[in-house]
Amino acid sequence: MRNDTRQQFNAFTQQVAQLNGVASTAATFAVEPSVQQRLESRIQESSEFLSQINIIGVDELKGEKLGLGVSGTIAGRTDTSAGAKREPRNVADLSGQGYECAKTDFDTAIPYALLDAWARFPNFQAILRDAIIKRQALDRLMIGFNGASVAPTTDRTRNPLLQDVNKGWLQQYREHAPERVMTGGATAGKVTIGAGGDYKNIDALVYDAVSSLIEPWFRKDPSLVVVTGRELVHDKYFPLVNKDQPATEKLATDIILSQKRAGGLPLAEVPYIPDGAILITSLKNLSIYWQRGGRRRYIKEEPESNRVANYESSNDAYVIEDYGFGCLIENVEILPEAP
Repeated sequence: MRNDTRQQFNAFTQQVAQLNGVASTAATFAVEPSVQQRLESRIQESSEFLSQINIIGVDELKGEKLGLGVSGTIAGRTDTSAGAKREPRNVADLSGQGYECAKTDFDTAIPYALLDAWARFPNFQAILRDAIIKRQALDRLMIGFNGASVAPTTDRTRNPLLQDVNKGWLQQYREHAPERVMTGGATAGKVTIGAGGDYKNIDALVYDAVSSLIEPWFRKDPSLVVVTGRELVHDKYFPLVNKDQPATEKLATDIILSQKRAGGLPLAEVPYIPDGAILITSLKNLSIYWQRGGRRRYIKEEPESNRVANYESSNDAYVIEDYGFGCLIENVEILPEAP
């Protein structure tokens, strides 16, 4: 590390320590709640997709879901002339399935050479901060769509998409609402689209899934969206809504909206969603809960490896607010066109 880089890096760690009310970042400390809130906001704002879902702080490691949004209908009428009483309807999700946060390590190694390169810029601290934030945002996206288990020790080689870090949104559907998950058609373990398949096109598949797997009062909700990956939607189907938007600091490519629709619903292409998967829901039905006061941090210089290490952890949970407000389709295959 060059001497001028050292000065800037020391200023960065001193700023972090001051904001969190600790003497030094060279020992593990709890991130101060207001700093944690600002950090979570920056992580959310760095991603177009995360900006459209709920990222909420909770006090307890485990508890009842917050029930963001209204579950079902509330309008009705009661004839009270014969003594009957009006009965208010509980708008919370009554499934009884709560949330449980799992400790997630977001440890980052930054080589001296990279710090030296960044030190040439006047906004060194912002560059260093944002590099860590953006990777955390991308990893949360990856976990949300691929997470299937919570391993005591994760294995990045066997689970390159972070499948063993936490249970994501798709896994929540598999475990807690399997009746809303379509995994096969005429052939078990396969939902085929095309001539001779289960559905003629993706429109027919989406329409059938909405009609049969989503609660009636949510089927025509204007916020429903079809979330899938690029392999299920041909390029010709995606005149991009955000194609001509000016470049920003957001990871603009982490969600691409189509001007066309599938089964009458908007199409959204997102990264990391498993091949052959389609999630139909409102983006506001997806949540990430983080525990207030649960984020830990430790910034350590490791000269033996020519790097600086940022050890950071957060207690997170991936939540479906109302399972009836969505459904999951898996194992979708596009049949080849006849010659």
